[in-house]
Amino acid sequence: MPPPRTGRGLPWLGLVLSSVCVALGSETQANSTTDALNVLLIIVDDLRPSLGCYGDKLVRSPNIDQLASHSLLFQNAFAQQAVCAPSRVSFLTGRRPDTTRLYDFNSYWRVHAGNFSTIPQYFKENGYVTMSVGKVFHPGISSNHTDDSPYSWSFPPYHPSSEKYENTKTCRGPDGELHANLLCPVDVLDVPEGTLPDKQSTEQAIQLLEKMKTSASPFFLAVGYHKPHIPFRYPKEFQKLYPLENITLAPDPEVPDGLPPVAYNPWMDIRQREDVQALNISVPYGPIPVDFQRKIRQSYFASVSYLDTQVGRLLSALDDLQLANSTIIAFTSDHGRQSMDLVELVSLFPTLAGLAGLQVPPRCPVPSFHVELCREGKNLLKHFRFRDLEEDPYLPGNPRELIAYSQYPRPSDIPQWNSDKPSLKDIKIMGYSIRTIDYRYTVWIGFNPDEFLANFSDIHAGELYFVDSDPLQDHNMYNDSQGGDLFQLLMP
Repeated sequence: MPPPRTGRGLPWLGLVLSSVCVALGSETQANSTTDALNVLLIIVDDLRPSLGCYGDKLVRSPNIDQLASHSLLFQNAFAQQAVCAPSRVSFLTGRRPDTTRLYDFNSYWRVHAGNFSTIPQYFKENGYVTMSVGKVFHPGISSNHTDDSPYSWSFPPYHPSSEKYENTKTCRGPDGELHANLLCPVDVLDVPEGTLPDKQSTEQAIQLLEKMKTSASPFFLAVGYHKPHIPFRYPKEFQKLYPLENITLAPDPEVPDGLPPVAYNPWMDIRQREDVQALNISVPYGPIPVDFQRKIRQSYFASVSYLDTQVGRLLSALDDLQLANSTIIAFTSDHGRQSMDLVELVSLFPTLAGLAGLQVPPRCPVPSFHVELCREGKNLLKHFRFRDLEEDPYLPGNPRELIAYSQYPRPSDIPQWNSDKPSLKDIKIMGYSIRTIDYRYTVWIGFNPDEFLANFSDIHAGELYFVDSDPLQDHNMYNDSQGGDLFQLLMP
C-alpha cells in the first residue's frame, strides 16, 4: 500500500478551494451592504484531484469541471490535518489543530480549547440564515453530538436517514451474500430505504434552496457529501464508466526511498473491510494484489462520478431558482491534494467573509485560546482582484515567501494498529510539515498529549522532498541534509 503524502492537501474557491479543491465564483460580488450575497459551501469527503479540471483524462466529472471553469481554482491548497474531524474543525473555525487541540475524534473544541467562532456562526451573527445538510462538521463528540448547534446553525442540521447503513453489510459479494466491503457498487433499489445518503442530502438541500428563494434574509447553506470516502458504496451503474481494462495503476506504488517508518500509514480502516481481509495482506507493508488495486481505483473513480452527479443536481437547482448570480459557491474537500500560490484551508473563513462583504475577522494573536473571533489563515481576496475589496496585508508578494503548514499525529515510531487515527492519550509523536513551492520538509518530534506540547528538540525522524525534481515525493533527502547542510539545501 502506498504511504500517506504527509502535508499534501487541496481546495477550490466559485471559489473551487480544495484540500482537494476550492472553487470560488469570481464573477459574484456584493455591491453594497444591502445587497448581501448568499453562500453555498459544498464539502466533500476524501476527494483528491481526480477531476477533469485538474487534468485527469480518465475521470468523468463534468459538473464540477463546469463549476471550476467559472471559478478560481487553487492547485496548491493544503489541509491542516488529514483526518476528518480535526480538518473540518480547523477550517470551519479558521484555527489550526494546535489551537483547536483536536487531533482525533474525541473532544469538543468549545470546552477543550476555547469558545472559538465558526464560519456559519459568524454569518449567522451577521443576519444570515445558516443551514447544514449532511456531513459538514464531523458527527459525534468533536461537534458536541449536535453539529455545533445552536451556535452555528439557524435550524437543527439535517442528516440523511440512510447514513447509518454506510458501514453495514449492504454490499452483495460474488457469493450472493451481503458483506461490509470496501468495494460496494449497489443496486439502489435493493439497499435499505431504497436510497443513499448523498442522494438524500441533495434532495434536502434543494428543498431548502426552494424555501430560501422567497426569504428576505441571505442564506449560508453548507452541504456535506460522504463520497468518495470509503466504503466505495455507490450506484453500480457508475462502475460501467470505468472498465477495468482502462484502469491504470498508481504511478508511484512503492514506499519512497528513505521514508522513515513513523511516516508510513498502515491503512487499518481499509484492512477491516471484509473483501480486503479476504486478501490476507501482511501488515504493515504487504502489497495489494494488482487486480485488486485496479478495482479500488475503479470504484474510487466511480464514486467521484456519482458525487459529481449530485453536485450537478444541486447547482442546476441553484440556476433554476435564479439564485446562482447572487450566490458565492465554495467547493472543498476536507483532505485529499491540489499553479497558483500555496494556500491553506484555514484561509476559507476570512476569504468567504470578505467575498460576502462582511468584515474580515482579525488575525489571531499568539496564543489565541482566549479570543473567540479571529483567524489564523490568510485572506485570499487578492486572487480575485476586486478593486473595492481590501487585500490582506499579510499576503507576501514573492511566491517563494508562501508557506503552507500541516501536521499529523502518531502513536509510535513504527506502524501499528492505531497509527492512522490515534486517540489523544496515545499520541507520542507529532509530524509537522512545511510546504513551499520548492520543497516539502517534515519533522517528526516528541509530543506530550497531557500538556499539548511538542518538543522540537526531540526529533524522531525527518523528510525532505524537492518538488521540481521529485514531484511525487518519492526520494527523501533528509538524511543527506544533516550535518549543517539543511539550510543550504533549502535556500533558493
